[in-house]
Amino acid sequence: MDNKQATKRNRYSVLSAFYNFSINTGLPSLSNPCNTAVIKKIFRRPPAIQWQIVDKETIDEIIFRTTNKRNRLMLELMARGGMRVGEVLTLTPDDVQDDFLTIQNPKSGKQEERVYVPRKILVRLSQYIQAAGIDPNDRIFPISYVAAWSMVKKAGKLVDIELKPHDLRRHAATYASRSGTPIEIVSKVILRHADLSTTQRYLGKVNDTEAIRWIETLYG
Repeated sequence: MDNKQATKRNRYSVLSAFYNFSINTGLPSLSNPCNTAVIKKIFRRPPAIQWQIVDKETIDEIIFRTTNKRNRLMLELMARGGMRVGEVLTLTPDDVQDDFLTIQNPKSGKQEERVYVPRKILVRLSQYIQAAGIDPNDRIFPISYVAAWSMVKKAGKLVDIELKPHDLRRHAATYASRSGTPIEIVSKVILRHADLSTTQRYLGKVNDTEAIRWIETLYG
């Protein structure tokens, strides 16, 4: 039996809807046991997580101050291409094409996916591969997942922030969205999500300053 809280909430919602339907269509004297304060509290949905969204100026500063070529490329692939850290770590020279990167056996379950990153990053990535003499089937970044996390965390300390790999992926999506990129492109191309609702959870909350700036840009 599935005891996940989300599953319990869904079953509670279905049961509550059934009682409401019964009451509204012929049993007005029936009471809905799901409407008690205690039950509602138990199955209340948790507040939405407000992800940390790092602004472009901070990301640019982090990348500029990262002098190690390998680390800088990894940061850029996550922050400019929206790649997951695990995807970056599995890249091989054979995955690097002229216009895109190929992700083998991605999280989506597909055989492969394409990742589009700025051409200048692809050029520097190819130069790095050539200079390091990496064989076509070898990993470009042969470090562990833990080491990659540690690298990102240390990069954040360069500008005194707590930084995680997924913060870079969220930045890529949010920056593209705030810059006018259609949500479908952000979802299907940058994040490679199957569902737009998943993408919307990634995008940062709009604060008052941003709201005013966008309104002034549109109508000022």
